[in-house]
Amino acid sequence: MSLPKLNENVSIQHKTQQQSLWTNKNFVILFITGSIIAFGSKVYELALPLILYHLTESSVTMSTMRAIEFLPNLLLAMFIGVIVDRVNKKRWSLWAILLQVVVLFLLFMFIQTGFENLIVFYIAGFMLMTCSYAYFNARASIVKQVLPTELLTPANAAFAFITTFIGIMGPAITGLILFFSDLHIGLLITAIAFTVAFFLLMLLDSNEVEKERNTNFGEELKEGWKELRNNRPLWLITILVIFINSTTGMVDTMIIFFAKDELQLNSSQLGIILSCAGLGGLVGSSVVTWIRSKIAVGVILGVTTLLSGLTYFILFIANNVWIFGFSLFLYGLFGTISSICIWSYRQETTPHQLIGRISGITGSMFKIGMPIAIIASGWIAEWYNPSAVFLLACIFNLLIFLWVRKSPLWKVV
Repeated sequence: MSLPKLNENVSIQHKTQQQSLWTNKNFVILFITGSIIAFGSKVYELALPLILYHLTESSVTMSTMRAIEFLPNLLLAMFIGVIVDRVNKKRWSLWAILLQVVVLFLLFMFIQTGFENLIVFYIAGFMLMTCSYAYFNARASIVKQVLPTELLTPANAAFAFITTFIGIMGPAITGLILFFSDLHIGLLITAIAFTVAFFLLMLLDSNEVEKERNTNFGEELKEGWKELRNNRPLWLITILVIFINSTTGMVDTMIIFFAKDELQLNSSQLGIILSCAGLGGLVGSSVVTWIRSKIAVGVILGVTTLLSGLTYFILFIANNVWIFGFSLFLYGLFGTISSICIWSYRQETTPHQLIGRISGITGSMFKIGMPIAIIASGWIAEWYNPSAVFLLACIFNLLIFLWVRKSPLWKVV
């Protein structure tokens, strides 16, 4: 008779945590601000490729822009992390948002006046993604500062939920952008959304005091590396993410190409089908807190890696839109659960004064294998077919799972 009582206590504890989360003023401000920024970012992400295609009709231009936007996270994340640990997080976040507003307004004005130099687009894309990462790194520190440890997982789940929900709205947002006669209106919408977020974030309570630093930049970066290496479970998780991000990058690159080339989906159909991944993400973000309370994080990461591999196999055998949509749902489900657990564990086990550096270092490491994997997937699709990429990703994930199962990571709680 004790088991039902235990389950009841767990349920009550979970409900109390959720109430504490949503009665925390600072978290609510961060959540609403993050929702507005997520919406504005989605408009920008959809508008910019359409603008570039309208201007150049060149896939090379679009892929070059994608590569440039990818660089800040890979090259600058660890250095941004050191700076975040040095400065006032609220002030840093406000500057990051404000700089994005300025860049977006300038880019809009350049297009409005007929100045359409690709170099300007490349520079703007690099600056926007750099500021975006700077903001999200600082937000991770602020969340750890304003919430107790037991609320970090539901907080990250809430952020993931709203981001995924807005991602599902992608087709509707694309329709909104296409409704305007000038596509660059999307840049103006993003700038306005970020402006609202800027003023809302000013309401955040921050009593953080900047401490004097007696060490130089290099010593502080070294301190972050030392902390990461001493945190053996987080180090193993970082190594795991390097590989699962590589297989995810391979699959991400091929999904749209497979849908267009093999399944012959038009743009409207593709938008609807891609929303299946978003639905899976919504479910994942809704159940991850409960799963985390029942299962050790090492087991969750191992099992989601295995299940993602099986999802890639379903993509490999998909020969109609129904199987394809179902596999994308699972793809979003398992990927979201894994990601939230990784973010939460990193926050939970990192000292507050080092969270910026640890987030930056791990953020850079997470992306190490992705460029090679993405390029390789393109060549594999060229030599064979897109399905071969899904099968290869499946095999890699199964091998990664076997490593997790035999490693100390499996016992990480």
